[in-house]
Amino acid sequence: MNVENALIQKQILSSGQQYIPLTNGTRVKFHFQTRKTKDGLVVDDSRKIGQPMQLVLGKKFKLEVWEVMIQKMALNEVAKFIVDKTLVSQYPFVSKTLRDMDKPKKNSHHCCGLSLQTEGLGYKDLDELLSNPCDLEFIIELISVELPEHYQKETWQLTDNEKLKTVTKLKEEGNQLYKSGDYEKAEECYRQAVSIIEQLMLKEKPHDIEWLELAKLKIPVLLNYAQCRLLSNDYYAVIEHCNEILQLDPDNVKAYYRRGKAHFGAWNPEEARKDFQRTVELDPMLQKMIGKELKAIDEAQQERDLQDKRSLQHLF
Repeated sequence: MNVENALIQKQILSSGQQYIPLTNGTRVKFHFQTRKTKDGLVVDDSRKIGQPMQLVLGKKFKLEVWEVMIQKMALNEVAKFIVDKTLVSQYPFVSKTLRDMDKPKKNSHHCCGLSLQTEGLGYKDLDELLSNPCDLEFIIELISVELPEHYQKETWQLTDNEKLKTVTKLKEEGNQLYKSGDYEKAEECYRQAVSIIEQLMLKEKPHDIEWLELAKLKIPVLLNYAQCRLLSNDYYAVIEHCNEILQLDPDNVKAYYRRGKAHFGAWNPEEARKDFQRTVELDPMLQKMIGKELKAIDEAQQERDLQDKRSLQHLF
């Protein structure tokens, strides 16, 4: 963003420790106070909001002038910037977003064109600022600078290749946690990995080569996630995940077996029998294990029938 000095005027209020050249991907945190220059009224104060502002440079933040200001500052510097109204036309929308963060979702206002005309932004002072733009004064305190190589990026910041590497890392970490018996943390690793794969799949056309490769990668991770949900007795989630796996891989033995266990847990005995029978058809080596599962269903059915019979007897 190229601006003339006349549009952004800076005054240092407290010198910083050091100047760090900021590249795209650098994560910065800063406190800010926003005032109207024409009357000095405070519009926002991050300390009252309760947390500093965080930006990742180069990610096209709606208020681009903030990136320009931050790049003129040293770490721990406090500076005042007076910014021409032409550069802060988006500020009311940014302010609304920050204010709404602490409010229940049911109280937030959507800013589509129609609601903006009829309801405004939901804040009288922001509606006034939107209707009558003016120069704004920002007092900024730059409290932290983290270069891209010095912090763990959030998923949305990663490139596609970095996301694929993260999936592999999460899967391996989840496997180790599962082996050690920490099923809850293992489940979270698998859940994150599945989410990343699904993000990547959305970029591809279903059943194209790239999409199929991602689907192949997803199957074992989703199987592991389903196993963790099975241990938590979340049977219907397991059934749903296994249904998805079987759409991608119709002869997946583990999916049939885990779905059978889930159907048994949810007491869908006929569906469970069908899945267990299909499991042994695909892998006859599992005959003994499946025999035990089918026997358990039969015993549970007999017990339920007996209980039903006793209940009926009490009615007469």
